[in-house]
Amino acid sequence: MRDLAILTFITLDGVMQAPVLAEEDRSGGFTGAGWAKPCWDEVMAQVGEKAMAEPYDMLLGRRTFDNFSGAFAGEVPPDNSPMTAMKKYVATSRPETLGWANSEAITGDIAARVAALKQQGGPLLQVHGSWRLVQTLLQADLVDEMRLWVFPVILGGGKKLFDAGAPPRTFSLVETASTPNGVVMSIYRRKAEG
Repeated sequence: MRDLAILTFITLDGVMQAPVLAEEDRSGGFTGAGWAKPCWDEVMAQVGEKAMAEPYDMLLGRRTFDNFSGAFAGEVPPDNSPMTAMKKYVATSRPETLGWANSEAITGDIAARVAALKQQGGPLLQVHGSWRLVQTLLQADLVDEMRLWVFPVILGGGKKLFDAGAPPRTFSLVETASTPNGVVMSIYRRKAEG
């Protein structure tokens, strides 16, 4: 059995939509894209050390997969890219168009398919971005760990981490740190119920 962790960047008001590039996600008329860029280099150094140093498989929604594959699939030489080499599970209705090495489509009942993946052996399943997928995982109570980087920004609108209403759950803070530019990392583990 393996755990599932959500890794996401959010604003003070909980928005996780399009932290870096405008083309990441303009849905809903979102105009606040790129809100994380001023702090990006310091944060990514911390993310690499705290959340990406140990082996993991990625679990992605289709939009995030397309953004990542566009950025990493063309790396030369691609065999040396950690992102290309790792296993990537993709929640998608277009399984025939993945086209990035080591990618496997997840279709149909996404929550049931992810629950089955968690029962298998293997490294941590780590979700990056993927707002719609995160909502599904939270509602299905499949999240074991939250890895949050909170940026000192308020946007007032956009897709929020807990937008669709997750069932009540309790987490314990296992690690926290901040960057000089004011971004706060908090890693939470799910507490056993009862």
